[in-house]
Amino acid sequence: MRNILHIIVSVVLTGVLGCSQKPEQVIMTVNGPIPALEMGITLTHEHVLVDFIGADSTGYHRWDKQEVVKKVLPYLAEIQEHQVSTLVECTPAYLGRDPWILKALSRETGMHLVTNTGYYGAHNNRFIPATLFELTAAELSDIWVDEFENGIEGSGVKPGFIKIAVDGDDTLSKEHLKIITAAALTHQQTGLVIASHTGPDAPAFEQISVLQSHGIDPSCFIWVHAQQGTLEGNIKAAEMGTWISLDNVSLDREAGSVYDVAWYAERIHQMKEAGLLNRILLSHDAGWYKPEEENGGTFRGFSGIFTALIPALTNQGFSREDINQLLEVNPHNAFILRNQN
Repeated sequence: MRNILHIIVSVVLTGVLGCSQKPEQVIMTVNGPIPALEMGITLTHEHVLVDFIGADSTGYHRWDKQEVVKKVLPYLAEIQEHQVSTLVECTPAYLGRDPWILKALSRETGMHLVTNTGYYGAHNNRFIPATLFELTAAELSDIWVDEFENGIEGSGVKPGFIKIAVDGDDTLSKEHLKIITAAALTHQQTGLVIASHTGPDAPAFEQISVLQSHGIDPSCFIWVHAQQGTLEGNIKAAEMGTWISLDNVSLDREAGSVYDVAWYAERIHQMKEAGLLNRILLSHDAGWYKPEEENGGTFRGFSGIFTALIPALTNQGFSREDINQLLEVNPHNAFILRNQN
C-alpha cells in the first residue's frame, strides 16, 4: 500500500478541485507540521476519549491521563500492524478533547495524531457552554483562530482541522448557522479544512451553501456521516468537490443490517462507478475511553476497515491503487493546509 509516491505527488502538484495547494504545504499534527507525503495510511475520523456528560460538567478532572493512554495504546499498536501512520482524532472541545493525551500517545507509538478546533452543536447544543451562544460568529472564529495560532490551552498543540456538528434537521437552526459561519471565517484565516458532523442531505447542502456565500469552495468541506445521506446526494456533493466521509465502519453490525460492511462496500463501488472515488474518506468513528465507566468501558478498535472492508472491496475488483486512493491519497488532499487568504 505504500508504493504510491508518484500518485500523491501528481495530485498535490495539480491541486484539488478549487482548494489551491502547493507542494510545500503540510498537515498539522499534535507535534507540529509535517510534509503531507509523510502522512501515510490514515484513518480520518476516530476517537480516543469522549465525555458525554455535557459542556458545563466536563473537564480534565473527569479522567486520569495515564489511565487513558494505557487503555488506548494496544489499539493503536493493532492498527500499526496494518501500516497506519496517522489517526485523525475528532473529539472536539467540551466533549473530551485532550491534547496532552494525544501528544503522549504520539510519543509512545511514533504515530501522527491530528486534533481539531471548533464546537459540536449536534444534540441540541448540549456540548457547547451556554455562554458561547452570546458570541457572534466572528467572536467564535476568533477563539478557534487563536488555538491555531497559539495552541490549545497552553499545550502547544495546534489543531489540524475544524470540527463542528449540526443537527440533522432539514433547516439549520440559527445557532448552527452561526457555527458554520464561524467555521467559514476560521478557514479563511487558517486554511484548515472543515469537517462537520452532519448526516442527511439537507443540512449538508445548506452548509455548503453558506461556505460558498463566503467564497469557499466545497472541496474545503468534509460531509461527516455522509452514509446517512442518499446516494444521489453523495454524488451531487462529490461532483461539487465535497469530501464524502463514510464513517462508522463496524464489525459489530450483523450482515444484512443497515450500514454493515457490505453496505459500505456497495456505496463505495457506486461512487467509483460515478468516477468519484477520489472524494471519499473512510473511518470507523470508533474508540473510545468513557470517563463515566469503570476502566473506560468497552473500547471498539480501529481495524475493521483492514480486516473486513478492504477484503470486501477487493472481492468487488478494487485494485491496490484504488485502496491507496482511499486510505492515503484522499486523506492527504483533504487535510492539507490550504493557502491562507
